[in-house]
Amino acid sequence: MALRAFATLPRVRPIIPVPCVEPFDHPDWLFEPKFDGVRGLLHVTSRECCFLSKGGAVLARFQELGYWVREELPVKEAILDGEIVALDSGGRQSFRELAAGGGHLHYAAFDALWLGGRDLRGLPLDGRKRALHRLIPAATTVVSQVFSVEERGCDALAAAERLDLEGIVAKRKADPYAPGTVWCEILNRRYTGRSGR
Repeated sequence: MALRAFATLPRVRPIIPVPCVEPFDHPDWLFEPKFDGVRGLLHVTSRECCFLSKGGAVLARFQELGYWVREELPVKEAILDGEIVALDSGGRQSFRELAAGGGHLHYAAFDALWLGGRDLRGLPLDGRKRALHRLIPAATTVVSQVFSVEERGCDALAAAERLDLEGIVAKRKADPYAPGTVWCEILNRRYTGRSGR
């Protein structure tokens, strides 16, 4: 796919979380689950859509999912950041299903970077979260907003352990989406790898 179809959209360098050993509680931070999937920045225009990887490559095998998500969005231009996951028959994420091309594909969006001609990257994270909440439909099988917990990182990791997720990602609520912004990845040491990765 020719990326010139997205010439009206800015090029985005994704924020890559850095490892953090221990969970923490802090009123200035929020905490989200770390999913076992494929990171994808969804680019949408009135004519085209595609997922780009962390390195900027087109994720062509998820093109159909991109079109499904685009149909659910009430804007003609958008850039979202999130995770492409596959759900098994029990509704649990499964990297094994994703790698094998099976399961039900779903996009778990955790950030809104560009909406309807407006660049949101300079806004604080909690402002971008509110914009994402207004954007994502309440009931859809193809896209959802990633749930986040404010302040209570230790509880968030405990919940990730109970759900057998890979861990959590900690993000400062006041930070823009920009070079120099730090997201912290805190892994679940009890993760069983049920997904088969």
